[in-house]
Amino acid sequence: MDVRDLPGDLDLDLALAAALSGAELGLRYFAHARELARDPKLDGSVVTEADLAVEERVRAVLLAARPDDAFLGEETGVLGAGHRRWVLDGIDGTLVFVEGDDRWQTLVALEEGGEVTVGVAVLPAQGQVWYAARGRGAYVADVVDGRVTGARRLRVGAPPGSLGPVRAAVLPPLAMVPARYRAEVEPLVEVVEVAEWRVHGALLVAAGELDLAVQVGGKVWDYAPLSLIVTEAGGVFGGDRGQPHPVTGTGLFAVDEATAEAARGVLGKSRRPGNV
Repeated sequence: MDVRDLPGDLDLDLALAAALSGAELGLRYFAHARELARDPKLDGSVVTEADLAVEERVRAVLLAARPDDAFLGEETGVLGAGHRRWVLDGIDGTLVFVEGDDRWQTLVALEEGGEVTVGVAVLPAQGQVWYAARGRGAYVADVVDGRVTGARRLRVGAPPGSLGPVRAAVLPPLAMVPARYRAEVEPLVEVVEVAEWRVHGALLVAAGELDLAVQVGGKVWDYAPLSLIVTEAGGVFGGDRGQPHPVTGTGLFAVDEATAEAARGVLGKSRRPGNV
C-alpha cells in the first residue's frame, strides 16, 4: 500500500493498513471458501480457519506498530489492557463468506477511553473500504492493487419523518435471523420497507441510501467501526433500548434520533406483556 493515498491521521492510517493487509489474505481464502471446514460456535455462528488467520494478520500489523495497546478480537480474544484498545473482526459475515457471497467485511476499530475514535470496514471482494476518524468525517473509497483511491465523503440522507416511508435493512438477512430474534424484528418488518443490501446496511445509512439498519445478535466488534462511520456521516447509533456503545445484541443505525426512537418503540412491542 502507498501511504501517500491515506488520510494523514496516524491511527487511521494504521487501521487502514492493517485492515487491508487482512483483507488481502481473506481474499485468498475466499477463492475456495466453500471448501473450508465450518466449526460451530456456542452462539450458533460458525468459524473457519480463514477467520482466525485474517484476524491474526490484522492484529500482527497493529501490534507491531502499537505494542502497548490492548486488543479485543472475535476469534483472537483479549490481549493487554489500557486506555487504548483495538477491536477486530477478521471476517465479519462468515455465513455469507463460506457461501461465496461478496458482502463479508474485515473490521477494525480503535477505542480510546471506551469511545470509538477510528473505524474501518473493508469489503475485499467488492474492492471498497469505508472509514472514519472522530471529528474528521466518514468516507468510502476504492481499493485498487492494495491502494486506497478516489475517496468520497459520506452523508446520511434527509430524515423520513415517520416509519411509514422508511427504507430499512435487517441484518442478517431475514431468512437467517435466529429464531430468538424473530419476535423482535417481525413487528418492524411490517411497518417499514425492507431493502436488499449490497453492503452492510449501516454503510448504506451512512451513504444516504437507507434510513435505518437493524442488526440482531451483534457484538462489540461488529458495531464499533460501523457506529463511528454512521455517526461521522451525521447519523446515530445505539441499542434497542437506547443504550450507547458498547452494545451487545440488537443495534440500530439510523439517519436521525427520531427514526431510531420510532424503530425502538416498534421493536419493543415484542418485550411487552402479552407478546412472545
